[in-house]
Amino acid sequence: MSKNPLSEFGLNREQSGDDVIVPFTLDKLGCRGRSVRLGAAINTIISRHDYPDPVARVLGEAVVLATLIGSSLKFDGRFILQTQSDGPINMVIVDFDTPDGLRAYARFDHGKLLQYANEGKNSSKELLGKGHLAMSIDQGADMERYQGVVELDGNGFENAAHQYFEQSEQIPTMVRLAVAQHQLRGQKTPQWRAAGVLVQHLPKDKTDDETLTQDDEFVDQNDKRENDWVEAKSLLSTLGDDELVDPDISPERLLFRLYHETGVRVFTPEHVIERCTCSAERIEDMLANSFSPDDREKMIKNGNIVVKCEFCSTEYHFNPNQFDI
Repeated sequence: MSKNPLSEFGLNREQSGDDVIVPFTLDKLGCRGRSVRLGAAINTIISRHDYPDPVARVLGEAVVLATLIGSSLKFDGRFILQTQSDGPINMVIVDFDTPDGLRAYARFDHGKLLQYANEGKNSSKELLGKGHLAMSIDQGADMERYQGVVELDGNGFENAAHQYFEQSEQIPTMVRLAVAQHQLRGQKTPQWRAAGVLVQHLPKDKTDDETLTQDDEFVDQNDKRENDWVEAKSLLSTLGDDELVDPDISPERLLFRLYHETGVRVFTPEHVIERCTCSAERIEDMLANSFSPDDREKMIKNGNIVVKCEFCSTEYHFNPNQFDI
């Protein structure tokens, strides 16, 4: 019986579908990375707000980027991506709640968005404009929050991510992001899809162990590290947006297409879901402890205090008298 050519790459098992993170290593090139494919999760996040297409695409890129980075955390906590900028899309917030929860929303200027559309400015870098991108790691109330901030200077999320890794971890990194609508078989309306790949070139390991796992660093045996990194980046740059989001090409198959000549090994996929962490109890506690009676009075509408979660659009109604003690 002939050997399955995919078995040595970890591709002889059932391949993953949507809403997954697939870790991988490029042993010969001294690289590791993650591939993210989002289907129902990103479609839910975008559709519940009925965002215009340009806003949906930018938000989708932000969600993929947050998932690519946040999924590397090895502890319980949150990875928070937030932008503030002068473009039509002036704020984006994404929460990745380890190990698998996603929520996100965007704020934008309708008039400015229409103006940009009329001028043919539809790329994410144009719609975000100039400002900053903050990426925070929150390990809980008893731990200090880490935050890295990079400029958004009109170059979009991919270049901002490269700058973030260069200044925060000093690890050469390349990121590819894509968002699109796709008409799936059996569905009446197009669904939003998003995907991305992150590849990093890691420093030499201090051991001589050539057996690698997804968390291992790498041993450079041939002193061609710079050329290896150029090759890894060059192959990733050939990847088209349509391939990234194609539901008929699994993340594993996509990685095999890119790196089969140099060698790629994939690991067990990690699943993600759309999940908001808001609750009536948490909002009630916030109203009671973070707002004055005068502030709460200004929030009364038709006899109730109404709070709407910006992430999931759920409305919570409270009797103003319940806060009187």
